[in-house]
Amino acid sequence: MLALAMLMALAVTACGSSASPSPGSSSALLGTPKKQDCADVGDVLSDGPDPDADPVGYAQAQILPLRHLTIADASPRRAVQALATAYQAFSSSGGASASAKQVSTAGKAVNALCPGVAN
Repeated sequence: MLALAMLMALAVTACGSSASPSPGSSSALLGTPKKQDCADVGDVLSDGPDPDADPVGYAQAQILPLRHLTIADASPRRAVQALATAYQAFSSSGGASASAKQVSTAGKAVNALCPGVAN
């Protein structure tokens, strides 16, 4: 009987701890992209030429799709737009090392919000 009561208490505790915060909750993370936003960014970045074989062509293929993504949260939206701007500079410069560094920095910012998306 005691074992049954302990199992019931454990089950209730486990269920209660998995509740997600309400939209107005102070514990909700602000500036964190939704999973779908990260998936959308990943979808864009997976399209186009092979980035190793044609880095400039790959950069050109990413600019407009990234700019057209709709991301409601400001921080992720800025990171994605910064990546699009970095790709634009890389493409315009023909792959200059200074713009390659800009792409790397912008990619790291996107990866910080959506791990692994801009690899």
